[in-house]
Amino acid sequence: MNAQALLDERLEDAALARDYQRVTEAISFLESHAEAQPSLAALSAHMALSPSHAQRLFRRWAGISPKQFVRAVTFAHARDFLQNQMSVLDAAHAVGLSGPSRLHDLTMRFEAMTPGDIARGGAGAALTYGFHASPFGLALFVASERGLCALGFADDARGGGQAALQDMKARWPRAHFAQDPSVTASYANIIFETKKGALALAPLGTKFQIQVWRALLRIEPGRVVTYSGLADHLNAPRAVRAVASAVGRNPISYIIPCHRVLRKTGALGGYHWGLARKKAMLAYEAAHLASR
Repeated sequence: MNAQALLDERLEDAALARDYQRVTEAISFLESHAEAQPSLAALSAHMALSPSHAQRLFRRWAGISPKQFVRAVTFAHARDFLQNQMSVLDAAHAVGLSGPSRLHDLTMRFEAMTPGDIARGGAGAALTYGFHASPFGLALFVASERGLCALGFADDARGGGQAALQDMKARWPRAHFAQDPSVTASYANIIFETKKGALALAPLGTKFQIQVWRALLRIEPGRVVTYSGLADHLNAPRAVRAVASAVGRNPISYIIPCHRVLRKTGALGGYHWGLARKKAMLAYEAAHLASR
């Protein structure tokens, strides 16, 4: 990559990070003022942008207007989903996923790595990684010959791309990592650019973690479940903490939707890639569901 291309890439990443930060601030503002139905003028003033710029940026991210977005993120909306948590899990297909978000027309094949792969720490595995744009900031993709192994996110406040990469390398300490965005671009295009295609998932986890991650795949876009509800669904009602730990160790964020798991009170709980991003993902999905 020549110097100009590298500079252009860094400028694009910086602009993406800046826009994502503005959108997360807008989400927090709209959520905290939802009952007042804030106007575009109020939102743009909060974002320190012109009304037209604020509207354009928000629509580019969410695909709908801020006004439509407010209606989608009310507490009543989330509460309704929580009341139906079991039907959400029981009715959905185990590995198929379609919906109003950018994951439409997406089918998935889930082929987890073997216990031997885990014991070896990824020794002998050749993993390819690349950074790509997403609605939720700069995303890190890691893939093997079997499929997508990991999807994480980079934030300047959390160490940027190198910190995200080191996070993934710690999961496969003996694997060989090589950067090649041309390989991982196909995954980014299918997931975030509305390109149709089949997606092969190849996460590395224990038998119990794999069970939890499979259950997460049954939660449809725009729906949520509690940690205890997830444990009940797995016939392990006393293993809520173990379930929560497995949710937190999910290596393929967004696709395996750990962001759709909430505490029993309806509180967001934790999220490995930041609570602001979890809130953004839930609001993004709810808004697209409401716009149908």
